[in-house]
Amino acid sequence: MCFKKIFGLAATVIVLAGAAQGVTLKIATLAPDGTSWMKVMGAMNQEVQAATNGSVKFKFYPGGVAGDEHDVLRKMRVGQLHGGGFTGVGLGEILPKIRALEVPFLYRNYAEVDYVRGALEDGFTADLADKGYVLLGWAEVGFVHIFANAPVRTVEDLRKVKMWMWEGDPLAEAFFKAFDINPTPLQITDVLTSLQTGLIDAIYTSPYAAVGLQWFTRVKYMMDSPFTDAIGAVVVTKKQFDKIPPEYQDKVLEICRRYTATLNAQTREDQKTAVERMQKEGIEVVHVDQAQIAKWEKVGEKARDELVGKLYDQATLDSVLGALQEYRTQHASQ
Repeated sequence: MCFKKIFGLAATVIVLAGAAQGVTLKIATLAPDGTSWMKVMGAMNQEVQAATNGSVKFKFYPGGVAGDEHDVLRKMRVGQLHGGGFTGVGLGEILPKIRALEVPFLYRNYAEVDYVRGALEDGFTADLADKGYVLLGWAEVGFVHIFANAPVRTVEDLRKVKMWMWEGDPLAEAFFKAFDINPTPLQITDVLTSLQTGLIDAIYTSPYAAVGLQWFTRVKYMMDSPFTDAIGAVVVTKKQFDKIPPEYQDKVLEICRRYTATLNAQTREDQKTAVERMQKEGIEVVHVDQAQIAKWEKVGEKARDELVGKLYDQATLDSVLGALQEYRTQHASQ
């Protein structure tokens, strides 16, 4: 037998052995174990394994055990992990212009969020693929509110608190700069301790995350008007995804996108439940009137414009604003 045939046979044996062992996608997330996020991901993993005859499975690392999102991305680049459940901060490190979906004081309801994201989804999916990543599905954080130990209704109120900022987040940095605020930059894992010690006394997050991370136990007030919608998604490296047998790849994507859609719906319900729970435990929801919201929106416009050329280009921002205006025009009578 010639060398080429021997080499080819050996390569075939290696490929078949790999297929027999199956493909594992190692996914890290900040979502704590036991949350709806992890429960839905667990169910998704079971269906993927069943649909691929055990050829594909997920292994999850919840609760930040693999580090912050910056750490997860670094580990993905060297192959220690294959993917993550990311917020906009992690997604923005891969594809900065995707943060245009999160510009402050933009959306009025989730219907607008869904329409705008749907309008830009194909383009962002292709852009992520060009970067070497596969979008398994959107898994949003949801509407983000300001929590503090003093009522925050006005821009002036915000300047009086000791605000936290997610370290390394250019969108949050531009937002607070537009408000003439100098926040304290910290990683997610340091926030609770910093609230306990008094280093900070104000945070921004979704109600469900505030409960899941126990941050709400160290604040007294929640601003009722959200200032942004925080995106999220499950993303894996194309290198690892391509190891999935070709006959299963489309099926895996279909299952993942179906479950992440379910997760988004569940997350929105969990937000309502979280607010109810926090109110029962003493959190006061602070109402912001329309006149003040108009002032917040004006500063939000300043922040989004300042990020053009730094985080996203004008064309991407125009696409977001254009899709939003299109939706509002279509539903003007509602």
